[in-house]
Amino acid sequence: MNHNADRLAPAEGPGTRAPARRAGATEDRERPAWASRADDPGGRAFVAAVTGVAGLLTLAAGVWSLASPGSFAEAVAFPNAEHFLHDLGAFQIGIGATLLLALGWKDGPALALTGFLVGNSIHAVNHAVDLDLGGHAADPWALGLVSVLVGAALVVRLRELRWVVGEVGTATTPELAPFVHQKTALLTTYRRDGRPVGTPLSIAVDGDRAYIRSFEKAWKSVRIRNHPEVEIAPSTARGRPTGPAIHAVARRLEGEESRYAGRLIARKHPLLHRIVVPFSHRAGRRKFGRTVHFELVPLDR
Repeated sequence: MNHNADRLAPAEGPGTRAPARRAGATEDRERPAWASRADDPGGRAFVAAVTGVAGLLTLAAGVWSLASPGSFAEAVAFPNAEHFLHDLGAFQIGIGATLLLALGWKDGPALALTGFLVGNSIHAVNHAVDLDLGGHAADPWALGLVSVLVGAALVVRLRELRWVVGEVGTATTPELAPFVHQKTALLTTYRRDGRPVGTPLSIAVDGDRAYIRSFEKAWKSVRIRNHPEVEIAPSTARGRPTGPAIHAVARRLEGEESRYAGRLIARKHPLLHRIVVPFSHRAGRRKFGRTVHFELVPLDR
């Protein structure tokens, strides 16, 4: 597949610039970006299904044991020891949450800390609520302190990960290396008169190119169509740059290329781009059009 031949030419007008060619770039790539690594959808689907079902069942059992210990004890033919059934529910909820988060979270320490935090925090509440059944007055405070320490460790770990808990790719070009673990990037597109417009968005990297998602009728999509040369820079969620910008050329993807880009973005940002963004895009499809993906290839200036 010839990627360069498919790139859109920038519209002529004030402020437009001709895209520069990367040093060493060739007219034809032996393999398209979306086929650059093995992808087994059947295996992934099986693992996800088993993990999801196990997580939901465990979570449901935990909620049942916690909310109605008598009913749960009767169903499983277990002695109705209310406090211990409450604790059983707490830890099953923690295990269920861990399994469900494992569908998207790829960092082991963050996943383990979060699952333990959920279970132990409910455990602490149980000891406070069940003081009339036994235990010590200091138990809720001690367990609560453990949750505070675990929560602090989780925040430290998430900061180390730059708040990216999903699967990240590998950059084969130094220009894209800062974006591999970057949660948000500031995309600068250009109006016909050359004026820049910045938009913070999610980004995913695979090899020598990056991928972004947008609405088909969004203004940034229109600007890219008219002028495909753009800039991207690491940024905060509000769009404040935190690193130097690089120049790139954008190309709208179709078919399997677009689906592959969508999978990369969803794996890196599991909560945001598997649940929140797809829901918002479906809700706004009538006004803003369908979801589209763009490939960004760095340019040497």
